[in-house]
Amino acid sequence: MTQPHVAAYMHFGAFDDFQRANFNRSEIRKGFAKVGRLVQKEARKLTGKAKRSGPDGYPGHRTGRLTKSITPKVSRSGFMVRIMPNKTAAMKEYYPAYLHYGVRNGAKRTKGHRRQADNGRGWRIAPRENFMEDALQKSNDRIVTILQDAFAKSLHNG
Repeated sequence: MTQPHVAAYMHFGAFDDFQRANFNRSEIRKGFAKVGRLVQKEARKLTGKAKRSGPDGYPGHRTGRLTKSITPKVSRSGFMVRIMPNKTAAMKEYYPAYLHYGVRNGAKRTKGHRRQADNGRGWRIAPRENFMEDALQKSNDRIVTILQDAFAKSLHNG
């Protein structure tokens, strides 16, 4: 089953004249790790509310499996971080995908994992709001500041 994802891209114009080799990767990795923890914390806040999960809201918190599975991972190069709910041993299926796309009563999932057509029986699990995308948007101003500082610190002195 494919996993729902949100991709974000940021461009800092002040650093256009530099190559990747001009940056100290350990400082960049630290910055992206900090950003990952920030978005992780915000996403866990959105899914950590002890309430019943509704069709137009964020997933509720019953067992904590979804909340605990949200983890950041910095890439080897250090110039990217991926924050997402991962499938853990406690999950039989990757149910964040079910929460994202929804499940219709009696419907079969196609190879493309698109939302299923309405067959007149309604939702078994209605799609929930995208908590990862909202966590990213809520943290956007702090992310820009953290990454600008990290890139500025990482420049090698000529």
